[in-house]
Amino acid sequence: MTPQQAVRHLVHFKAADKGRLPPFDPSGIFDAGLDRCPPSRPATTDQAKASGEALGVKVKPAGNRRMQPVVDKFFYWLRASRLETDRLAYWWANRMLTSSTPLQERMALFCLHQRLLTYVSDSVAGFMADMERSGRADDVTMMIFSEFGRRVPENTSLGTDHGTANVMFMAGKPVKGGHYGAPPSLTALDAGDNLAHTTDFRRVYATAMQGWLGLRDTRGVLRGEFEPFPMFA
Repeated sequence: MTPQQAVRHLVHFKAADKGRLPPFDPSGIFDAGLDRCPPSRPATTDQAKASGEALGVKVKPAGNRRMQPVVDKFFYWLRASRLETDRLAYWWANRMLTSSTPLQERMALFCLHQRLLTYVSDSVAGFMADMERSGRADDVTMMIFSEFGRRVPENTSLGTDHGTANVMFMAGKPVKGGHYGAPPSLTALDAGDNLAHTTDFRRVYATAMQGWLGLRDTRGVLRGEFEPFPMFA
């Protein structure tokens, strides 16, 4: 196989024969009532109280523990979805072992950063929805960051290695949305392929401490003077 043929095989992998790869066989545990599932058990029971049903299950018309059928369905969904996820993972692992295009199968499975960031986004959205439901959305601000950043080049695992510069998020109703700080360059890297950060993380700390916690003099805590961002009204 020539280099040109190898590249074409990788790029146009959808033409590869997949006749011996069986499709996933759903268990049938899913039903239409589970679609648009509330993010938590309290949110589920609140929906049931407001509308008389949730997850396709109606509230008991009378008697004790009227919400119990709805709660049972919620926990059934948690367990059933975990079992189905395990089945799907086992099927795809076998698919990667028997496929003639394992690299592409792996890329399709993991979706890398997009899939992982979706998990983060869904978790934050669920938490904020619970705060709104409980009437505390005006009282909560969330700061999100990782203990390490990421480098720019892709590694052999189709991901990126740990790095120095990182991204931070502030979420909540009191936060003035937008992008703060200058975006880093994806080409002007240091000798270790790390991004050159453009904002000292202590500026973000100072922003939260002054704008949200009300601590006006942050120098003693941060060991220096750091200008906060205009993130809070």
